[in-house]
Amino acid sequence: MKAHIDQVDQPERERSAVAFSTLVAWAAEAVRTPVPEPVRRRAALILADDLGAMVAGAAEPQVAAARTVLARTSRVPEATVYAKDAPRLDRYSAAAANGMAATWCELDEGFRGVPCHAGAYALPAILAEAEACSAPVESVLASLAVAYEVTTRIARAFPFATLTVHPHAAFAAIGAAAGGALIRKTDAETLLAAVSGAASMSFAGPYNHAIEGALVRNAWTSAGSWIGLRSVDWAEAGIGGMAETPYDVFVGAFGTGWAPDALTERLGEHWAVAGGYHKIFACCQYAHSAIEATLDLHARLAASGRRSADILEIVVETHPHGLTLATVEPRTTLAAKFSMPHAVAASAVLGTGGQKAFSDATLSDPEIAALRRRVRLVPHPEIGAWPKDRPARISWRFSDGETWAAACDSARGGADQPFDQATLFEKLSETTGDTFPRMAETLAAIVACEPDALRRPWRALVAEMLQGDAS
Repeated sequence: MKAHIDQVDQPERERSAVAFSTLVAWAAEAVRTPVPEPVRRRAALILADDLGAMVAGAAEPQVAAARTVLARTSRVPEATVYAKDAPRLDRYSAAAANGMAATWCELDEGFRGVPCHAGAYALPAILAEAEACSAPVESVLASLAVAYEVTTRIARAFPFATLTVHPHAAFAAIGAAAGGALIRKTDAETLLAAVSGAASMSFAGPYNHAIEGALVRNAWTSAGSWIGLRSVDWAEAGIGGMAETPYDVFVGAFGTGWAPDALTERLGEHWAVAGGYHKIFACCQYAHSAIEATLDLHARLAASGRRSADILEIVVETHPHGLTLATVEPRTTLAAKFSMPHAVAASAVLGTGGQKAFSDATLSDPEIAALRRRVRLVPHPEIGAWPKDRPARISWRFSDGETWAAACDSARGGADQPFDQATLFEKLSETTGDTFPRMAETLAAIVACEPDALRRPWRALVAEMLQGDAS
């Protein structure tokens, strides 16, 4: 053990501890003061989008089965599970249930600066705690914005050189601990102990589990929600990590890089929520530019009299992350969502990149399966700086030798090409309308930052959203 300690770069470890302490002190204060209105609006859009993702995921059979397991041991009914006919559970079980659903359908919001879905990590814990403690909506939004900041800054400060550990495994507990502590408005010392303690319980969930379709990948945000909330409890009991813990976990144990300025630069000036992206395609964001280009080509099919079955080969020129999505025969819907061959084949056949293109039925669809086998991935020759760092060019070669091509330098939904509010609420209505008909309408008042809505207790807004439950 001594030899390992001697190898640690102690000055950098100490520098990390100071920077992390500075970030936490800022966060503990920032959540107690009104966040800027543009930040609050962005947080409200993330809240709405991720709630819709939870409702969509909750309908999946495995998620429903996991919910039943959690209900068996839940005690006090203090927080809502956003699913049809679901009983209220204790805050830990509710956070775990909603955390399981949040990323299941790949419809949740994400952060573009580094692989990290901070909203999905923080929100299940924040919402459960806010309902249990009757916190106001404005506190929910402030806690989300600040927890998002803490989580993404840690992810940026400790970058993985290659996609080995999935971000849901690495950062979910951190986001949940930050969110849970901030909605409780703990002091800076307790917040530091909770977040660093949760960081010590990050786990090495392999990134390739998403590509290969291991459904445990969807449980990492569930486990992170539980660990994060309990880390706050333990910190309040005097059991937590240290300011040095994030460095020890990521640099020392995971072998990540270290970008010290990421923890503190422009704190309170530039907010990470402004750098998020939203999805209308139900799959890994690395495939979105390829789907957009594919849909451009699909629009030409009807006019040409050709069919997708006439395509002899599809060549996908894609960025390095896109090249990792190489599974040709996905065995689960999760694997399909992380398969570039499936994404472009299904969207070529069906003319959509939505949930329909990644349903269980598409895995065995003979036309889609045949076309998947004719997809070839090659490196894109021109990878630009953000936002053109995830480009795609799609070429269809037909059986008669004719070739069509289309390109997309940057998929819609990010800060450079954001979806308008109408598009996001159309998506929200589609994902929630059959289950909770009033959810979209209620969330619209929060996104509009209507003062009366912001002052109301979160639990009152939940009761309103659930009125007229389609069950």
